[in-house]
Amino acid sequence: MTTEQLAHLADLIKTWGRELGFQQVGITDTQLDTHEQHLNAWLEKGYHGEMGFMDKHGTKRTRPAELEPGTLRIISVRMDYLPPEVETTRLLGQPQKAYVSRYALGRDYHKLIRKRLAQLGKKIEQEVGPFGYRAFVDSAPVMERALAQKAGLGWFGKNAMLLNPKAGSLFFLGELYTDLPLPVDPPYEREHCGSCDACQTACPTGAIVDDKVVDSRKCISYLTIELHGAIPVEFRRAMGNRVYGCDDCQLVCPFTRFTRVSNEQDFAPRHDLDRASLLSLFGWSEEAFLDKTAGSPIRRIGYERWLRNIAIGLGNAPWSEAVEAALWARRAYPSALVREHVAWALDEQRLKRDARIATS
Repeated sequence: MTTEQLAHLADLIKTWGRELGFQQVGITDTQLDTHEQHLNAWLEKGYHGEMGFMDKHGTKRTRPAELEPGTLRIISVRMDYLPPEVETTRLLGQPQKAYVSRYALGRDYHKLIRKRLAQLGKKIEQEVGPFGYRAFVDSAPVMERALAQKAGLGWFGKNAMLLNPKAGSLFFLGELYTDLPLPVDPPYEREHCGSCDACQTACPTGAIVDDKVVDSRKCISYLTIELHGAIPVEFRRAMGNRVYGCDDCQLVCPFTRFTRVSNEQDFAPRHDLDRASLLSLFGWSEEAFLDKTAGSPIRRIGYERWLRNIAIGLGNAPWSEAVEAALWARRAYPSALVREHVAWALDEQRLKRDARIATS
């Protein structure tokens, strides 16, 4: 294909991407040398915690052609996910309610975005004939934020999230690796954070340890989703009512006010997860958990860690007979992990009950 034909194809790809529901489409090359250095430094400090998948693939993560031979370009896309009429910061101020990260309220985004990327690949194929491509959505060793920044979709905020001046950071990313030598877009070089440190200040556990550096071992998203064992005691009170993930550093970002709601039905809240009480979720049987989280990203943590997380939320909730009774009902649960966190929560509830009696 000529240079002019490739440029025209790149324009078509962006048009097709928007038609498929992506808010932005960019194209970049495979050079990630600087990002590879940052990743290696982060790994050497152990900031990935138990996320062994971050370093098990060698350089495939930072060298796309090693992951998918023949790759010359990456088509990077973003899709907004915030459902309309969903409370965020207000819910964090209601300690009897459970806060689930807004991205996880609906169906699992992986399948939806991968399907759309596959459709984009088919459209390209219809235009140019057979070519090499492979779609990725947060399920392989891919430097998705680095690629998105290089493709012009945004800059790295101080919380290491990708920020877009017109959309904040509440969006998913996806990639289409291809062997087509498409023209690349200029990277997003300008950083708009300036002296703002709202995300660093707002982090409940102090996980943002440096500019664009997060110690995952302190991050509530890591603690509630990636960590398999007991949540360190020093972080439990700071978790508040956050039972799956944490959005604090994104919610306080000034650019979040530009977030546009998504009308994708798959992202709409299911089973009232955007406003459910801690008690109602703690009352789910394992069968109910499996049924209600079918097709949800929440399913991946399993029932045991679900109870672990909610027990902490109940420990942090104001004292009530109902909360204490619910915790007592789980005090002999077969899982030692659950029992440990229930015992902690009961101790927290007793402290609040005693304090209440002392001041009455």
